Amino acid sequence: MYRTLFALLLLTLLTCPAAASMRTIQDGTGRTVTVPDSPTKLICSGPGCLRLLTYLQAQDLAVAVDDMESRRAKFDARPYSLANPQFKTLPIFGQFRGHDDPERILTLAEQPQVIFKTYPAMGHDPDELQAKTGIPVVTLEYGNLGSQRDRLYQAIRIMGDVIGRSDRAKAVIAFFDAQIQELSKRSAGVPDEERNSVFIGGVASKGPHGFQSTEPGYPPFRFVNARNMAASGSGDRKLQHADVAKEKILEWDPEILFLDLSTLQMGDGAGGLFELKTDPAYQALTAVQNEKVYGLLPYNWYSRNYGSILANGFFIGKLLHPKQFTDIDPTVKADEIYTFLVGKPVFSKMNNMFQDMAFTRIPLN
Repeated sequence: MYRTLFALLLLTLLTCPAAASMRTIQDGTGRTVTVPDSPTKLICSGPGCLRLLTYLQAQDLAVAVDDMESRRAKFDARPYSLANPQFKTLPIFGQFRGHDDPERILTLAEQPQVIFKTYPAMGHDPDELQAKTGIPVVTLEYGNLGSQRDRLYQAIRIMGDVIGRSDRAKAVIAFFDAQIQELSKRSAGVPDEERNSVFIGGVASKGPHGFQSTEPGYPPFRFVNARNMAASGSGDRKLQHADVAKEKILEWDPEILFLDLSTLQMGDGAGGLFELKTDPAYQALTAVQNEKVYGLLPYNWYSRNYGSILANGFFIGKLLHPKQFTDIDPTVKADEIYTFLVGKPVFSKMNNMFQDMAFTRIPLN
């Protein structure tokens, strides 16, 4: 195997033109990496990596993709992919979640000059991948829109710097900040007695889950000052995923329930929607009795969907604080967000896959 890799690497070095100039950067995990100036060909490894490239309007630089992009599924909640169907026709360089194939990378017709890699501890080791391919590997910490927002912004800046899109990186970060500030500003003056208790169930984490799966630090709830019953303390706000005991949900008895539609992947006979429809305990909840169960766009789908997180925030804000969001149409706002981040309005296309349950009351009868 290693002889084959060495031969492929030698052939690559002999046939590829020398880079005009190189420079040294520090990547997301503090590694020092030498990269070419203004690379024009690259690949993105790991969950969410291609999403960030799309945000930077540089998706055309990708010469290959991991096998997540070639999958044909009934559901797809990745706006970056829906807006760029050409990803499905690109060569495959490895498996999803960072399980890269060095030999396949070295046999690509168009050789990448840089490999970006999110979740560097997942899949192929970055240093080993760089040694085997001779291609600089730049790691990125994917972060989130909560307690790790600085990591997300650092990843966007690093990627933007390497590919010569620093101005766009600044614009994307400014866009995130502006949307979050708008949500927070509109909701800041709502008195405590008007803040409904809420809970979101069915949140995906490396695959679909049932209704007990939630996010204690769910950013959209924080953005609009909602009373998230799963965030019982400040420490809980940092948790990215939790499976809550059913008894706890019954004890909380939230006034309004939200369902992350990724749970529909589990099929008609399982998942959060099925549980809400058939479990007598859930049917006794006040929100179910009052028909206050609403669908939200998937929070996670090959890691966090940042555009959908913001869009969910505006729907939740409109629902919880209608007076403060009278001028907001959540579906229109969602497409404004998607158009800025991925280049196309894809809300309807995505919502259709989820039985048009997003941003509406979900019937449970």
